[in-house]
Amino acid sequence: MKIGVIFAGQGAQYEGMGKDLYDNYERARAVFDEAGEEVKNWCFTADKETLRKTHITQPTVYTVTMAAYEALLGELEKEGLLTGSPDDPVEIAGFAGFSLGEYAALTAAGCIDDLDKGLEIVETRGRLMEAAGLDENGENRGGMAAAFGPAEKVVEAVAAVADGRILEAVNFNNPKQTVVAGEFAALDDFLAHAKDYRLKCKRLSVGTAFHCAMMAPASDNLRPELEKVGFCAPHKKVYSNITAEDIMAGYEEGQDVNEYLADVMARQVKSPVIFVEVIRHMVRDGIEMFIEVGPGETLSGFVRKTEKEVKAHNVEDKESLELAVASLKEALAERAAQ
Repeated sequence: MKIGVIFAGQGAQYEGMGKDLYDNYERARAVFDEAGEEVKNWCFTADKETLRKTHITQPTVYTVTMAAYEALLGELEKEGLLTGSPDDPVEIAGFAGFSLGEYAALTAAGCIDDLDKGLEIVETRGRLMEAAGLDENGENRGGMAAAFGPAEKVVEAVAAVADGRILEAVNFNNPKQTVVAGEFAALDDFLAHAKDYRLKCKRLSVGTAFHCAMMAPASDNLRPELEKVGFCAPHKKVYSNITAEDIMAGYEEGQDVNEYLADVMARQVKSPVIFVEVIRHMVRDGIEMFIEVGPGETLSGFVRKTEKEVKAHNVEDKESLELAVASLKEALAERAAQ
């Protein structure tokens, strides 16, 4: 059975995240211990407002996702479902991550070959994104809102009210949910006029306006930092946030892999995330079940609303991990009985 592993992104964080994994799974504990006491304490004891700070959110969510992934691998191996043999009943056929989660996907795929490297770059990314969203007085100058309705209506409404200001549809989450980001005044106008397009909207509690033109300085400043990472070619397919295709699809023979991926991930910061298409493309390529790793189950919800016939589970603690493995075993048993 082909499964796809999807990695949670910023916004999924909550107080105490990952503590249950730390207490119950040795492989998860090793990830937290490697991340260090500061990150561990943020994950386990920080309050909601602290965790909302982008430079803290990114390393903590990255750590929890990698811990959840290691716990999942350990349990699949223990159950004999994933041992590295060609005859394994389970194959991890692809990875994807939402925004920040794409770094966890790249780590799982071997592009980032060391957890410390991953932590260093997401910490840097978080600081740069936070700074890009501030005005000259150090105040946030933008925000985001979720719009519920057809994506084409959201795009139409954005175009109608932008009037030269930064306002973009940036996260295409599922067929009926699109997130808009931009300057506060433009975002306020969008929210005021959304009803004219039969859209329901909800302002999001985020640090600033991510994945839009406001993040251009973060993209420019992140590029040289990413070039220091030493990206390797992935050993499994990673689906790109920007294109929904294989992240290596634009790679040309002889090109430097590190430079190529540094360019892709620098552009990702200021580009829309078309996750609805990521899900569709993974199913097109034969993914039969999705397992979301990391805090929350937002991405699992996106899968269910996009591909209703495909099962999706999340792994964020002992209970959810056990349920995911049990469901996988049940699906395998059903297939064997056919």
